[in-house]
Amino acid sequence: MEHEKRHLILPCVLGAVLVAAMLVAAGIGVIHIPVKVIAQSIGQKFGFCRDIQIAEYYQVTLWQLRFPRIVMSVLAGAALAVCGGVFQSVFRNPVCDPYILGVSSGASIGAAVAFILGWDTMVFGVTLPALVTALLTLFVILGIARTRGKQNTNTLLLVGIAINFLISALITLLVVVNHKEMQKIYFWTMGSLTHTSWLEIAWLIPVMGICVGILFYYAKALNIMQVGTETARTLGIDTERTTRVVLVTSSVLISVVVAFCGSIGFIGLIMPHVARILFGSNNRRLFTYSLFFGAFFLLVADTLARTVAAPAELPVGSITALAGAPYFIWLVLRKK
Repeated sequence: MEHEKRHLILPCVLGAVLVAAMLVAAGIGVIHIPVKVIAQSIGQKFGFCRDIQIAEYYQVTLWQLRFPRIVMSVLAGAALAVCGGVFQSVFRNPVCDPYILGVSSGASIGAAVAFILGWDTMVFGVTLPALVTALLTLFVILGIARTRGKQNTNTLLLVGIAINFLISALITLLVVVNHKEMQKIYFWTMGSLTHTSWLEIAWLIPVMGICVGILFYYAKALNIMQVGTETARTLGIDTERTTRVVLVTSSVLISVVVAFCGSIGFIGLIMPHVARILFGSNNRRLFTYSLFFGAFFLLVADTLARTVAAPAELPVGSITALAGAPYFIWLVLRKK
């Protein structure tokens, strides 16, 4: 009973810490904004503190620049982390990440084409082309994996890796031929939350809510599948359908996140592993804590990306790689 109570209270505590971190992050930047002013500004949006005057540049900085990317960093980090947990569970490999099937590369080639054709200046920017090519890549991988009958995780993994390398080679060729857009393409592929808008957040929230809900629904089935496919089938689990549903759901969510934010590495690899070390392999708990850890990690990384070299900005993927790569090396050495 005490154990279960802890797992009910701890997510609430983590949620409170995350909200506090978001408020602190909103005040950090070229323009320093006190937490008190941030709280008053939020209060005004909800009809409170109307008699308090807040400088216009504070309001613009908060609501047009910082809050959108802070909310996006929390959502994107949580989404990548929980998808990483799903992939590690399905492939029974703690070093799998959510990009292993090539969805990220699919989005990257769409973004590269958009930059080359000048679509980044249009209303839909690079987001729509990146999303379309990411989903097309997913369907191509699933189609190829099923050409010889039943689809299995090993086939999916191998096809995904092959498609990943193929698309990466195509992106390299596009960059070489169109070197004028090289910096834009490279910066996007390293991940950036610079141009995040409330409209993108409004699109991501329902997609994420539906996808995460589906993944939590299948968490128990994934737990049973860890003991073996045959054992899971004798217990009434449709292993092929479960695998297909969770991988497609995760890949759709990854596609949307990558289309909005670019490729941000190591979150989906490292955060589920940390959650597994601290709280065990029960997927319901693993997904829950991965959500919080991923959200907090990307929030911190994005805050560093926009402040360390201010007024210039670093790709957020470079920050996550600097933090994640040493941990990954330690993990590999620890396994030996």
